[in-house]
Amino acid sequence: MGNRVAREDYEWVYTDQPHADRRKEILAKYPEIKSLMGPDPRLKWIVCMMVVIQFLAFYLVKDLDWKWVLFWTYAFGSCINHSMTLAIHEISHNTAFGNNKALWNRYFAMFANLPIGLPYSASFKRYHLDHHRYLGGDGVDVDIPTDFEGWFFCTRLRKFVWIILQPLFYAVRPLCINPKPISRLELTNVAVQLAFDVLLYRLGGAKPLVYMLAGSMLGMGLHPISGHFIAEHYMFLKGHETYSYYGSLNLLTFNVGYHNEHHDFPSIPGRRLPMVKKIAAEYYDDLPQYSSWVKVLYDFIMDDSLSPYSRIKRRLKGDVKQE
Repeated sequence: MGNRVAREDYEWVYTDQPHADRRKEILAKYPEIKSLMGPDPRLKWIVCMMVVIQFLAFYLVKDLDWKWVLFWTYAFGSCINHSMTLAIHEISHNTAFGNNKALWNRYFAMFANLPIGLPYSASFKRYHLDHHRYLGGDGVDVDIPTDFEGWFFCTRLRKFVWIILQPLFYAVRPLCINPKPISRLELTNVAVQLAFDVLLYRLGGAKPLVYMLAGSMLGMGLHPISGHFIAEHYMFLKGHETYSYYGSLNLLTFNVGYHNEHHDFPSIPGRRLPMVKKIAAEYYDDLPQYSSWVKVLYDFIMDDSLSPYSRIKRRLKGDVKQE
Protein backbone atom coordinates (compact mmCIF):
# COMPACT_ATOMS: atom_id res chain seq x y z
CA MET A 1 0.00 0.00 0.00
CA GLY A 2 3.01 2.29 0.20
CA ASN A 3 4.27 2.09 -3.41
CA ARG A 4 4.52 5.55 -4.93
CA VAL A 5 3.09 6.35 -8.34
CA ALA A 6 5.78 7.13 -10.87
CA ARG A 7 3.78 9.88 -12.60
CA GLU A 8 4.75 13.39 -11.43
CA ASP A 9 2.75 15.55 -13.83
CA TYR A 10 -0.29 15.56 -16.07
CA GLU A 11 -0.22 14.29 -19.64
CA TRP A 12 0.24 17.57 -21.52
CA VAL A 13 -0.94 17.61 -25.12
CA TYR A 14 -0.95 20.26 -27.83
CA THR A 15 -3.95 19.08 -29.82
CA ASP A 16 -7.61 19.99 -29.51
CA GLN A 17 -10.05 17.67 -27.79
CA PRO A 18 -11.35 14.95 -30.14
CA HIS A 19 -15.07 15.43 -29.64
CA ALA A 20 -15.76 18.44 -31.87
CA ASP A 21 -14.14 16.90 -34.94
CA ARG A 22 -15.82 13.55 -34.39
CA ARG A 23 -19.19 15.28 -33.96
CA LYS A 24 -18.80 17.06 -37.32
CA GLU A 25 -17.76 13.84 -39.05
CA ILE A 26 -20.63 11.82 -37.59
CA LEU A 27 -23.24 14.47 -38.42
CA ALA A 28 -21.97 14.69 -42.00
CA LYS A 29 -22.40 10.93 -42.37
CA TYR A 30 -25.52 10.49 -40.22
CA PRO A 31 -27.53 13.75 -40.24
CA GLU A 32 -30.50 11.90 -38.71
CA ILE A 33 -28.72 12.09 -35.36
CA LYS A 34 -29.87 15.72 -35.17
CA SER A 35 -33.40 14.41 -34.59
CA LEU A 36 -32.22 12.96 -31.25
CA MET A 37 -31.37 16.41 -29.91
CA GLY A 38 -33.81 18.32 -27.72
CA PRO A 39 -35.53 17.78 -24.37
CA ASP A 40 -36.54 14.41 -22.95
CA PRO A 41 -40.22 14.68 -21.92
CA ARG A 42 -39.83 11.79 -19.46
CA LEU A 43 -36.98 13.37 -17.51
CA LYS A 44 -39.03 15.77 -15.38
CA TRP A 45 -41.42 13.01 -14.32
CA ILE A 46 -38.59 10.63 -13.42
CA VAL A 47 -36.93 13.37 -11.35
CA CYS A 48 -40.20 14.19 -9.57
CA MET A 49 -40.67 10.50 -8.75
CA MET A 50 -37.14 10.28 -7.32
CA VAL A 51 -37.68 13.36 -5.16
CA VAL A 52 -40.96 11.91 -3.83
CA ILE A 53 -39.21 8.60 -3.05
CA GLN A 54 -36.57 10.40 -1.00
CA PHE A 55 -39.22 12.48 0.80
CA LEU A 56 -40.94 9.21 1.72
CA ALA A 57 -37.60 7.79 2.88
CA PHE A 58 -37.08 10.86 5.11
CA TYR A 59 -40.39 10.05 6.79
CA LEU A 60 -39.62 6.34 7.18
CA VAL A 61 -36.11 6.69 8.66
CA LYS A 62 -37.05 9.18 11.39
CA ASP A 63 -38.24 6.39 13.72
CA LEU A 64 -35.57 3.78 12.92
CA ASP A 65 -32.66 2.83 15.17
CA TRP A 66 -29.44 4.57 14.20
CA LYS A 67 -27.86 1.36 12.92
CA TRP A 68 -30.69 0.97 10.41
CA VAL A 69 -30.55 4.64 9.48
CA LEU A 70 -26.89 4.19 8.57
CA PHE A 71 -27.56 0.93 6.75
CA TRP A 72 -30.31 2.40 4.56
CA THR A 73 -28.26 5.55 4.07
CA TYR A 74 -25.57 3.58 2.24
CA ALA A 75 -27.70 0.81 0.75
CA PHE A 76 -30.44 3.03 -0.66
CA GLY A 77 -30.10 6.75 0.01
CA SER A 78 -26.60 7.01 -1.43
CA CYS A 79 -27.75 5.42 -4.70
CA ILE A 80 -30.73 7.73 -5.08
CA ASN A 81 -28.74 10.84 -4.19
CA HIS A 82 -25.91 10.04 -6.58
CA SER A 83 -28.48 9.33 -9.26
CA MET A 84 -30.04 12.70 -8.47
CA THR A 85 -26.72 14.48 -9.05
CA LEU A 86 -26.68 12.89 -12.50
CA ALA A 87 -30.25 14.04 -13.07
CA ILE A 88 -28.94 17.55 -12.34
CA HIS A 89 -26.18 16.85 -14.87
CA GLU A 90 -28.86 16.07 -17.44
CA ILE A 91 -30.85 19.19 -16.55
CA SER A 92 -27.71 21.35 -16.86
CA HIS A 93 -27.86 20.57 -20.60
CA ASN A 94 -31.46 21.89 -20.70
CA THR A 95 -32.86 18.44 -21.43
CA ALA A 96 -35.82 18.83 -19.06
CA PHE A 97 -37.57 21.79 -20.75
CA GLY A 98 -35.35 22.67 -23.70
CA ASN A 99 -33.09 25.59 -24.51
CA ASN A 100 -35.99 27.99 -24.95
CA LYS A 101 -36.89 27.62 -21.28
CA ALA A 102 -33.40 27.74 -19.80
CA LEU A 103 -34.53 29.35 -16.53
CA TRP A 104 -37.14 26.64 -16.04
CA ASN A 105 -34.29 24.11 -16.19
CA ARG A 106 -32.28 26.07 -13.58
CA TYR A 107 -35.15 26.17 -11.08
CA PHE A 108 -36.11 22.58 -11.74
CA ALA A 109 -32.50 21.61 -11.00
CA MET A 110 -32.86 23.36 -7.62
CA PHE A 111 -35.95 21.23 -6.97
CA ALA A 112 -33.97 18.09 -7.88
CA ASN A 113 -31.23 19.35 -5.55
CA LEU A 114 -33.48 19.28 -2.45
CA PRO A 115 -32.93 15.60 -1.41
CA ILE A 116 -29.16 15.97 -1.85
CA GLY A 117 -28.97 18.43 1.05
CA LEU A 118 -26.05 20.50 -0.25
CA PRO A 119 -26.58 23.43 -2.68
CA TYR A 120 -25.04 22.13 -5.86
CA SER A 121 -27.08 22.59 -8.99
CA ALA A 122 -26.46 26.23 -9.93
CA SER A 123 -22.68 26.08 -9.51
CA PHE A 124 -22.45 22.71 -11.24
CA LYS A 125 -24.08 24.07 -14.38
CA ARG A 126 -21.62 26.97 -14.67
CA TYR A 127 -18.54 24.79 -14.36
CA HIS A 128 -19.82 21.77 -16.25
CA LEU A 129 -20.39 23.62 -19.51
CA ASP A 130 -16.80 24.88 -19.30
CA HIS A 131 -15.73 21.23 -18.92
CA HIS A 132 -17.43 20.45 -22.25
CA ARG A 133 -16.13 23.46 -24.15
CA TYR A 134 -12.57 23.30 -22.79
CA LEU A 135 -12.00 19.66 -21.89
CA GLY A 136 -8.64 19.41 -20.13
CA GLY A 137 -8.19 23.19 -20.31
CA ASP A 138 -5.56 24.40 -17.85
CA GLY A 139 -7.12 26.75 -15.31
CA VAL A 140 -10.65 26.26 -16.68
CA ASP A 141 -11.68 22.58 -16.47
CA VAL A 142 -12.22 21.97 -12.75
CA ASP A 143 -12.85 18.27 -13.35
CA ILE A 144 -9.06 17.90 -13.42
CA PRO A 145 -7.42 17.39 -9.98
CA THR A 146 -5.17 20.06 -8.53
CA ASP A 147 -1.40 19.73 -8.37
CA PHE A 148 -1.74 19.03 -4.64
CA GLU A 149 -4.02 16.05 -5.31
CA GLY A 150 -1.63 14.65 -7.89
CA TRP A 151 1.40 15.16 -5.64
CA PHE A 152 -0.04 13.93 -2.33
CA PHE A 153 -2.37 11.06 -3.31
CA CYS A 154 0.41 9.03 -4.87
CA THR A 155 0.24 5.67 -3.04
CA ARG A 156 -2.42 2.97 -3.00
CA LEU A 157 -3.58 3.89 0.50
CA ARG A 158 -3.70 7.60 -0.30
CA LYS A 159 -5.58 6.97 -3.55
CA PHE A 160 -8.11 4.95 -1.54
CA VAL A 161 -8.57 7.91 0.83
CA TRP A 162 -8.79 10.28 -2.13
CA ILE A 163 -11.69 8.31 -3.59
CA ILE A 164 -13.51 8.42 -0.24
CA LEU A 165 -13.02 12.19 -0.14
CA GLN A 166 -14.12 12.84 -3.74
CA PRO A 167 -17.13 14.98 -2.69
CA LEU A 168 -14.83 17.28 -0.72
CA PHE A 169 -12.40 17.77 -3.59
CA TYR A 170 -15.15 18.36 -6.13
CA ALA A 171 -16.53 21.07 -3.85
CA VAL A 172 -13.20 22.79 -3.12
CA ARG A 173 -11.47 22.37 -6.49
CA PRO A 174 -13.34 25.15 -8.36
CA LEU A 175 -12.27 27.65 -5.68
CA CYS A 176 -8.63 26.68 -6.25
CA ILE A 177 -8.56 26.32 -10.04
CA ASN A 178 -11.17 28.69 -11.45
CA PRO A 179 -13.01 30.82 -8.87
CA LYS A 180 -15.97 32.77 -10.23
CA PRO A 181 -18.14 35.54 -8.78
CA ILE A 182 -21.23 34.16 -7.03
CA SER A 183 -24.30 34.50 -9.21
CA ARG A 184 -27.86 35.31 -8.19
CA LEU A 185 -28.94 31.79 -9.11
CA GLU A 186 -26.26 30.34 -6.83
CA LEU A 187 -27.48 32.52 -3.95
CA THR A 188 -31.03 31.38 -4.63
CA ASN A 189 -29.88 27.76 -4.69
CA VAL A 190 -28.18 28.20 -1.30
CA ALA A 191 -31.19 29.95 0.27
CA VAL A 192 -33.71 27.37 -1.00
CA GLN A 193 -31.54 24.44 0.07
CA LEU A 194 -30.80 25.77 3.56
CA ALA A 195 -34.49 26.52 4.11
CA PHE A 196 -35.35 22.97 3.09
CA ASP A 197 -32.68 21.47 5.35
CA VAL A 198 -33.92 23.46 8.36
CA LEU A 199 -37.51 22.47 7.62
CA LEU A 200 -36.53 18.80 7.34
CA TYR A 201 -34.74 18.94 10.70
CA ARG A 202 -37.66 20.63 12.43
CA LEU A 203 -40.20 18.17 11.04
CA GLY A 204 -38.20 14.94 11.30
CA GLY A 205 -35.26 15.54 13.60
CA ALA A 206 -31.66 14.53 13.08
CA LYS A 207 -32.14 11.12 11.46
CA PRO A 208 -33.62 12.26 8.12
CA LEU A 209 -30.99 15.01 7.94
CA VAL A 210 -28.16 12.53 8.52
CA TYR A 211 -29.72 10.10 6.03
CA MET A 212 -29.81 12.88 3.41
CA LEU A 213 -26.38 14.45 3.94
CA ALA A 214 -24.46 11.25 4.66
CA GLY A 215 -26.17 9.57 1.70
CA SER A 216 -24.84 12.28 -0.60
CA MET A 217 -21.31 12.09 0.81
CA LEU A 218 -21.16 8.29 0.77
CA GLY A 219 -22.80 8.01 -2.64
CA MET A 220 -20.18 10.24 -4.23
CA GLY A 221 -17.26 8.69 -2.34
CA LEU A 222 -16.43 4.98 -2.04
CA HIS A 223 -19.44 3.64 -3.91
CA PRO A 224 -19.89 1.51 -7.06
CA ILE A 225 -21.63 4.35 -8.93
CA SER A 226 -18.71 6.68 -8.14
CA GLY A 227 -16.57 4.65 -10.48
CA HIS A 228 -17.85 6.92 -13.23
CA PHE A 229 -15.80 9.83 -11.82
CA ILE A 230 -12.63 7.89 -12.59
CA ALA A 231 -13.86 6.03 -15.66
CA GLU A 232 -14.86 9.07 -17.69
CA HIS A 233 -11.54 10.85 -18.29
CA TYR A 234 -8.64 9.29 -16.37
CA MET A 235 -5.99 8.05 -18.77
CA PHE A 236 -5.89 4.29 -18.33
CA LEU A 237 -4.52 4.03 -21.88
CA LYS A 238 -2.03 6.58 -23.15
CA GLY A 239 -3.57 9.11 -25.50
CA HIS A 240 -7.19 8.22 -24.75
CA GLU A 241 -9.02 11.08 -23.04
CA THR A 242 -12.64 9.90 -22.71
CA TYR A 243 -14.00 6.42 -22.04
CA SER A 244 -17.49 4.93 -22.13
CA TYR A 245 -19.09 2.36 -19.85
CA TYR A 246 -21.89 0.14 -21.16
CA GLY A 247 -22.87 -1.75 -18.00
CA SER A 248 -26.15 -2.05 -16.09
CA LEU A 249 -25.51 0.90 -13.74
CA ASN A 250 -26.41 3.18 -16.64
CA LEU A 251 -30.01 2.39 -15.68
CA LEU A 252 -29.49 4.37 -12.43
CA THR A 253 -27.34 7.13 -13.88
CA PHE A 254 -29.19 8.48 -16.92
CA ASN A 255 -26.71 6.72 -19.22
CA VAL A 256 -23.80 8.88 -18.08
CA GLY A 257 -21.61 5.88 -18.90
CA TYR A 258 -22.09 6.64 -22.60
CA HIS A 259 -19.50 9.31 -22.09
CA ASN A 260 -17.82 9.51 -25.48
CA GLU A 261 -21.28 9.78 -27.00
CA HIS A 262 -22.26 12.44 -24.44
CA HIS A 263 -19.22 14.62 -25.12
CA ASP A 264 -19.73 14.25 -28.84
CA PHE A 265 -23.40 15.27 -28.53
CA PRO A 266 -24.05 17.02 -25.19
CA SER A 267 -27.46 18.28 -26.35
CA ILE A 268 -28.78 14.72 -26.76
CA PRO A 269 -30.47 13.45 -23.56
CA GLY A 270 -28.96 10.43 -21.86
CA ARG A 271 -31.96 8.23 -22.72
CA ARG A 272 -31.12 8.60 -26.44
CA LEU A 273 -27.35 8.13 -26.27
CA PRO A 274 -27.57 4.35 -26.93
CA MET A 275 -29.23 5.28 -30.24
CA VAL A 276 -26.20 7.43 -31.12
CA LYS A 277 -23.93 4.45 -30.51
CA LYS A 278 -26.19 2.20 -32.57
CA ILE A 279 -26.37 4.59 -35.54
CA ALA A 280 -22.66 5.47 -35.58
CA ALA A 281 -21.34 2.17 -34.23
CA GLU A 282 -18.12 2.24 -36.25
CA TYR A 283 -17.05 5.40 -34.39
CA TYR A 284 -17.50 3.92 -30.91
CA ASP A 285 -17.13 0.14 -30.98
CA ASP A 286 -13.34 0.23 -31.23
CA LEU A 287 -12.78 2.93 -28.58
CA PRO A 288 -11.58 1.80 -25.12
CA GLN A 289 -14.56 1.04 -22.91
CA TYR A 290 -15.46 -0.39 -19.49
CA SER A 291 -17.94 -2.99 -18.32
CA SER A 292 -17.50 -2.46 -14.54
CA TRP A 293 -17.15 0.74 -12.53
CA VAL A 294 -16.14 -1.28 -9.46
CA LYS A 295 -13.21 -2.71 -11.41
CA VAL A 296 -12.28 0.81 -12.50
CA LEU A 297 -12.02 1.87 -8.85
CA TYR A 298 -9.99 -1.23 -7.95
CA ASP A 299 -7.61 -0.83 -10.89
CA PHE A 300 -7.11 2.87 -10.20
CA ILE A 301 -6.11 2.17 -6.60
CA MET A 302 -3.94 -0.88 -7.27
CA ASP A 303 -2.20 0.19 -10.50
CA ASP A 304 0.95 2.09 -9.50
CA SER A 305 1.04 3.86 -12.86
CA LEU A 306 -2.26 5.65 -12.16
CA SER A 307 -2.92 8.66 -9.94
CA PRO A 308 -4.87 11.94 -9.92
CA TYR A 309 -2.18 13.14 -12.35
CA SER A 310 -3.44 10.62 -14.94
CA ARG A 311 -5.35 13.25 -16.89
CA ILE A 312 -4.80 14.81 -20.28
CA LYS A 313 -4.31 18.56 -19.98
CA ARG A 314 -3.89 21.34 -22.54
CA ARG A 315 -3.09 25.05 -22.50
CA LEU A 316 -5.90 27.00 -24.11
CA LYS A 317 -5.31 29.46 -26.93
CA GLY A 318 -7.33 32.47 -27.99
CA ASP A 319 -10.41 33.87 -26.24
CA VAL A 320 -11.86 31.65 -23.51
CA LYS A 321 -15.59 32.31 -23.03
CA GLN A 322 -16.73 30.83 -19.74
CA GLU A 323 -20.16 30.52 -18.19
